[in-house]
Amino acid sequence: MGASIRVVTVSTAVVLFGCIGLARAARPGAHQEQHPPASAGAKADIDWPAYNGGFDGDHYSSLAQINRSNVSQLRIAWQYDTGEKGGLQTNPLIVGRVLYACTPSGRVIALDAATGQMLWTFDSTVDKRDRTIGGASQPQRGLAYWSDGKSARIFAGVLNYLYALDAATGKPIADFAESGRIDLRRGLKDEPGADYTQQSIALTTPGVIYKDLIIVGGRNPETHPAPPGDIRAFDVRTGALRWTFHTIPRPGEVGYDTWPPGAWKDAGAANNWAGMTLDAGRGILYVPTGSAVFDFYGGDRIGNDLFADTLLALDAATGQRLWHFQGAHHDIWDRDFPAPPALVTVNHEGRSVDAIAQTTKQGVVYLFDRVSGAPLFPIEEKAYPPSDVPGEKTAPTQPMPTVPAPFARQRLTEDMLTTRTPAAHDWAVQTFRTFSSDGEFIPFAVDRQTIIFPGFDGGAEWGGPAVDPGTGVLYVNANEMAWTGGLTPDNPNAGAGAKIYQSQCAICHGADRAGSPPAFPSLVGVSQRLTDAQITDVIAHGKGRMPGLPNLDSAKVAVLMDYLKSAASAPAEHAPGEMSGGPTAQYAFTGYRKFLDPDGYPAIAPPWGTLSAIDLNTGSYLWKTPLGEYPALAAQGMKYTGSENYGGPILTAGGVLFIGATSYDRKFRAFDSHTGQLLWETELPFAAGATPATYSVDGKQYVVIAASGGRDPKSPVGGMYIAFSLP
Repeated sequence: MGASIRVVTVSTAVVLFGCIGLARAARPGAHQEQHPPASAGAKADIDWPAYNGGFDGDHYSSLAQINRSNVSQLRIAWQYDTGEKGGLQTNPLIVGRVLYACTPSGRVIALDAATGQMLWTFDSTVDKRDRTIGGASQPQRGLAYWSDGKSARIFAGVLNYLYALDAATGKPIADFAESGRIDLRRGLKDEPGADYTQQSIALTTPGVIYKDLIIVGGRNPETHPAPPGDIRAFDVRTGALRWTFHTIPRPGEVGYDTWPPGAWKDAGAANNWAGMTLDAGRGILYVPTGSAVFDFYGGDRIGNDLFADTLLALDAATGQRLWHFQGAHHDIWDRDFPAPPALVTVNHEGRSVDAIAQTTKQGVVYLFDRVSGAPLFPIEEKAYPPSDVPGEKTAPTQPMPTVPAPFARQRLTEDMLTTRTPAAHDWAVQTFRTFSSDGEFIPFAVDRQTIIFPGFDGGAEWGGPAVDPGTGVLYVNANEMAWTGGLTPDNPNAGAGAKIYQSQCAICHGADRAGSPPAFPSLVGVSQRLTDAQITDVIAHGKGRMPGLPNLDSAKVAVLMDYLKSAASAPAEHAPGEMSGGPTAQYAFTGYRKFLDPDGYPAIAPPWGTLSAIDLNTGSYLWKTPLGEYPALAAQGMKYTGSENYGGPILTAGGVLFIGATSYDRKFRAFDSHTGQLLWETELPFAAGATPATYSVDGKQYVVIAASGGRDPKSPVGGMYIAFSLP
């Protein structure tokens, strides 16, 4: 069943900082228990039937059998080894006695939730890549479940397909759409002559079920060409399209005048890749969107670019816009809304308000009245400097909330650089002085690096927050890493292979092909590590954070391959035909560069990752603690540094906050939700870059998490589900 796991009981708290309050009771008028707590002896079982526990986005379970007093007794209940490697980000579903999940390569599996025994597996065979090289072509964060009480279906995204599977057997529903699946490429570009197979979209985060609809977004490329990020609702029984919301408005639609005329024909993205939240009682769907292409230069999309980087409130039945809030105007920093927002009821100025909380990469929380969209705390439109890049025109202001205070640091200064060793500090100071660093929303410069802090990986990331429905407290984990970025002019004399690389690949792998491993691998010498067939497969289908590039035909792929094999960036022969599918940027992004010292550790002072508890009734912080460690540094006495973390927390009525997420120490932890005290931790065989789930079967509560590693090149990689319970 896989490697053994070391369990450690922790009897003392980790070092806390910024602690403002401890245990607290529910406030009068605050949102009382939506999910009444299940007593320790209760036999009524509690499911985890939707992504992150429910479509309300609160990551909360009413289970209390595992609680503050006994969580230290947790032991392994079962393990399931997928036999595959890397990239597992799935938050599994549990309905009745069945756990539904994904494997790293994108297979869908059903396990007995009490034993971990396999019940069925579904392999689409769409992705036939070599699974031995590890990981799926795209992240697989979860599934969606629907039932009418007579039959039940599992909806699974595999690359550009949305499958409807029989929940009892795993077999595709033959009369759903086209032999059990919808091709999500269809309908994204509906102008005459458009070839839908040239579109790139993948459903990496599951859709939302509302009555008889499955509502989805998708992951799009971050370079031209990219399809628009339409939000679409399909009939759960037939697969028929029921409604579409255009996130890049068309003539006559609200927001059309925030783009250049006709931009919808060539602009792309502004897509929902992070997932959605639903107020089922009111029938309101909340959709956070990402940036428009090209991510870092917007000379071809002058204007605020609605509805990119926007929290949309839509009528779930029709797709009609009810209200919206844009978090970054004319985004050139890749400041996507990274996670589904959370529904919460708060006591605001003496009255109970049904609200919605949205976390951000900037490290701030926005809180709105979920019906009207009115902000509950003031939001200031702050002035920022203009871009001096030719052709670019940045927005003069950007919205920033005044309360709560940011949960991640906002501006990197020289006195915040690493002191891990004198040599690392000296290097960091000298390097830092070559950068521009003046906080949020500073435009990139040409041929000079600008600090992005928090970095491109958050603040908050796709795991999203947990919310206590009884108290209105929000729990959010954050990255506090510094990255840099910049622009460089396109080389008009470059050969065809170099031009394709500049437009399609340099955004992630850098103008110098060095990348920022492991998230953005180096392509220097790639032909010595992978075969031509493997490279071609990744170009076509993508891998990990990379989307597929179906717009490149075989001739262009051959030219790009020649360039990648070249020892230097010399001009190659002209490619047949021109690049198609949209405008070409005049400037290339120099690549994602993490600010690391020569030993590979963050070049800034800790904390490098945190976990915070924020009272949304008042906007005040209750506690904050570092999250994660680097084992080698901890062994030297440098503990509680925090680390990069991906995947979110879950909260139970037992007062326990469970979270994996940390990329380097492979720990799964349980915290006291009132105080932030670390109550229990276990070392997993692989780092758990996923959000856990909790459920009960036959009156016994379980906590399960997916573990696969992959972000730390020094640590093992695999693909397992591990469930814990009390003895």
